[in-house]
Amino acid sequence: MHWKRFVREFLGIFLGSTISAIGLNMFLVPNKLAAGGASGLGIILFHTFGIPVGLTIIAFNVLLFLFTFKYLGVRFLAHTVSGTVLMSLMVEVLSFLPAATNDILLAAVYGGLVLGVGMGIVFRANGSTGGTALAAQLLHRLFGVSSGQGLIGSDILIVGAAGIIFGAEIGLYAALSLFVSSWLVDVIQEGFSLAKAALIITSKDEELAKKLMQHLDRGVTRMEAWGGYTDERRGILLSVVSRNQTTQLKALVYEVDPHAFIIVGNASEVLGEGFRQVDEHSR
Repeated sequence: MHWKRFVREFLGIFLGSTISAIGLNMFLVPNKLAAGGASGLGIILFHTFGIPVGLTIIAFNVLLFLFTFKYLGVRFLAHTVSGTVLMSLMVEVLSFLPAATNDILLAAVYGGLVLGVGMGIVFRANGSTGGTALAAQLLHRLFGVSSGQGLIGSDILIVGAAGIIFGAEIGLYAALSLFVSSWLVDVIQEGFSLAKAALIITSKDEELAKKLMQHLDRGVTRMEAWGGYTDERRGILLSVVSRNQTTQLKALVYEVDPHAFIIVGNASEVLGEGFRQVDEHSR
């Protein structure tokens, strides 16, 4: 039901915002680590003018909402409001939390980890905290800058400003924290790449498909292709296996066809039989 999905997503955004606020208040804010985003700008203004971080986050996003309303529409902005408001609120509510460490390296690493986990949970719940992500969307619509370039550029500007105001060393630690949090966001959303996708080009595709299914207990998809140079028929097999089955898969392939061509890559997320099942309510 839609109301169940709404409650689940709201709780996810609330939990993620709370975790992010803990990371900011216990690690990043006390050590002047402005690791990009609206929160990074808030840290700069807090230590420079004493303006509360939560107030900067909400004010920055309100301005962006006004600018982006015309270009991005109501539906897009609606997805960012809950995350933005909760993030701003929780940063101020939890501002009493003491600094966990005065070691700037530990603060950069663990602050990035906690912030990344929180932000990842918010994104998994279909929420957003606005900030530089919203600014990147605006730059894309106005100037054709890709969203990724706009996001990186916005964060770099904030980290660079922190380096100028607080010193180059703190700016470098802030960049480290930004890298850690960005990596964790991807991990929370996509997983640890525990699965491998194998693409196998072989002239013995029928025999090999049967052997892989028999010995690995994994599904195999068969496709037909022709060599661009030889114009000879080749079979293409696609199979997704667990990481610890990769060696066995390669051994089976070369046992059947020593001339087979194999491409193995990380599958960041796999949904379906034999792996994580699709949550019907999250569709």
